[in-house]
Amino acid sequence: MSELHAEDEQAFEEAELALEPEAQGIAEAQRLRRIEALLFASPEPLSETVIADRVPGGPVAPLLQELQGHYQDRGIHLRQVSGRWQFVTAEDCAQVLVTHQETTRKLSRPALETLAIIAYHQPCSRADIEEVRGVAVSKGSLDQLMQLGWVKMRGRRDAPGRPLLYGTTPAFLEHFDLDTVGDLPGLQDLKAQGLLEGTLPPGFDVPRPSGEEGDELEEDGEAA
Repeated sequence: MSELHAEDEQAFEEAELALEPEAQGIAEAQRLRRIEALLFASPEPLSETVIADRVPGGPVAPLLQELQGHYQDRGIHLRQVSGRWQFVTAEDCAQVLVTHQETTRKLSRPALETLAIIAYHQPCSRADIEEVRGVAVSKGSLDQLMQLGWVKMRGRRDAPGRPLLYGTTPAFLEHFDLDTVGDLPGLQDLKAQGLLEGTLPPGFDVPRPSGEEGDELEEDGEAA
């Protein structure tokens, strides 16, 4: 009888081991569904930290990548922008959602130049921008960029006069379809696209932004 009892216990343990991978697979599938529902219902992009807090049980990055692959050929895509995840309409399906024609406001050349300088040199002050452009920066250019939500104040530089510093926002990354500022095109990329003249000033270079603040900032509580 004891031998039969031992055999029963061994068979039970083997059955448990056989079912364990299946149970894990079911649990992961359930987490995937919950992440999908969470992203679908969220009115704004979510970071992996927030998703992991709402759907505990293990790493979420592999599940997000799996979900992204699942939606690759669908009418909506899962996209990561500025380190956050959100569902977006597939570009080739966007026209079916258009119900009216919006009037686009064209940025002035000074505003575009100011935006480019901030993007590549951030965080930078008005004096930094003027040094690169070689002309004074109008308040209107900065105001327009901040109204669009592409630029915001990033504190003050720890220097005489404590000048305000400016940097780009997640809305800037989203509009230009960038994950981080490190994805901005470099000098060779710009040349290849014909966006720079063939003859450039000696020593001219396009910096590679790291997305990290090189200045010591002091938050001053001013709103962007």
